Amino acid sequence: MVKISVIVPTYNRLARLKRVLAGLEQQTYPLNQFEVVVVSDGASDGTNDYLQQLVQENRTPLNLHPVLQPNQGVAAARNNGIKHAQGDYVLFVDDDVVPEPQLIAEHLNWHDKYGADAVVLGPMLTPPQFNMHPWVLWEQAMLEKQYQAMLAKEWDPTARQFYTGNTSLARYHIVEAGGFDASFRRAEDVELAYRLSDRGCGLCLTTRRWATIMRSAAFPSWLPSLCLWPQ
Repeated sequence: MVKISVIVPTYNRLARLKRVLAGLEQQTYPLNQFEVVVVSDGASDGTNDYLQQLVQENRTPLNLHPVLQPNQGVAAARNNGIKHAQGDYVLFVDDDVVPEPQLIAEHLNWHDKYGADAVVLGPMLTPPQFNMHPWVLWEQAMLEKQYQAMLAKEWDPTARQFYTGNTSLARYHIVEAGGFDASFRRAEDVELAYRLSDRGCGLCLTTRRWATIMRSAAFPSWLPSLCLWPQ
């Protein structure tokens, strides 16, 4: 059995997904000790064919498992990924988050240090020259503000900081908690985190950044997050 399963939900972001997979191929952690479960949530941009060709033609060194489903939303996609995962731990990576080579090794180091009840949150760095919409820039600025406050020990991470772009936890915890609530269109990760907290899980914020985020969201999909960010 593999130690950890990387779950990547994706929808019509093939160019960025390729960067994510390329980053995973460069991991310092042994490639035969983790798997990558990519859940295509009804993609129509060639993602499905690309993933299937990677596997059928042995064009990646990754232990890659494509999962194809009709479009149901990111919560349902993550749940499907969990269903297919075999690792003791699951690491959620968004399809616009490019991992640094030490990403998986560092997540597992933190789990070794803090135990099976730890939920490890890795901060994500925005590339300085990457163009983003103004509302995404604002969202990233608010996220950075939270990271800095937590690292400065102004307050400890809570369920509200369970952002699944770069987060790992023991698979049995999320299975027994019932997974993500697919009826949520936003903040499904935060809602799950409150249930994980009730199980005794605690959130740990790492001090190093192991991933780069290249976010671009349409304004309507971003708008509901206005109510989620502390001022």
